[in-house]
Amino acid sequence: MSKTIRVLPLDGRPCEPMEMPERFRLEVVYFMTPQDAPGAPKLGISEYWIEPQNVHKWLEDGCFSVVSPLDAHSVAEIELSEEHERWLEWLKNNQITRVRILKD
Repeated sequence: MSKTIRVLPLDGRPCEPMEMPERFRLEVVYFMTPQDAPGAPKLGISEYWIEPQNVHKWLEDGCFSVVSPLDAHSVAEIELSEEHERWLEWLKNNQITRVRILKD
């Protein structure tokens, strides 16, 4: 049995936490909006803010971009997995912008 984590909504419509594979703990950073972005809320430990316009763009494009930490000009587009799509739809449908990652 693979390990899972729960993603707890901190805003939006009331809904149940979403279960994701353990590796999502490392992947969520690809989707988070930086804390120094305009309008960024103050976040606690294991909390992430995801701007809604990005959620819509990723779902529409079917991919997200990752900038190389070694070369800011090197950008890779990564196709969304089914799990990523399910998570992004959960965010969109429940109007969630802030989440906390909990280990089960």
